[in-house]
Amino acid sequence: MSKSSLAINSLPPEAAASLQTLGEQFALARLRRKESQKQWASRLGVSVPTLIRLEKGDPSVSMGVYATALWLLGLSGGLAELAAPSKDMRALETDVRQASRLRAARARTSQAALRGRKKVEP
Repeated sequence: MSKSSLAINSLPPEAAASLQTLGEQFALARLRRKESQKQWASRLGVSVPTLIRLEKGDPSVSMGVYATALWLLGLSGGLAELAAPSKDMRALETDVRQASRLRAARARTSQAALRGRKKVEP
């Protein structure tokens, strides 16, 4: 089994459902523009069978084809924002936890240092 097959076979259900919805939306957009599959495939630079797979949300269709389809619809502007660090809530939560731990460790070190000091009488 190739690496891509393993990745496709282990695709989380939520991701598979999102791709299926995206594919359906591409098909609807093509139909609303009254373009045939042959015309749309030509504009995407892919074969009609690949377009059909795209419209089904097939995860084996390359990211580049999905990106080109978004571009053709005028929707590629936000593509880079999908994984923007500011939207990565899990990483942000981890950063906050690490900062809290570091702050607590520094406070313990400072308290220990203060307890270790002797009062100097003038």
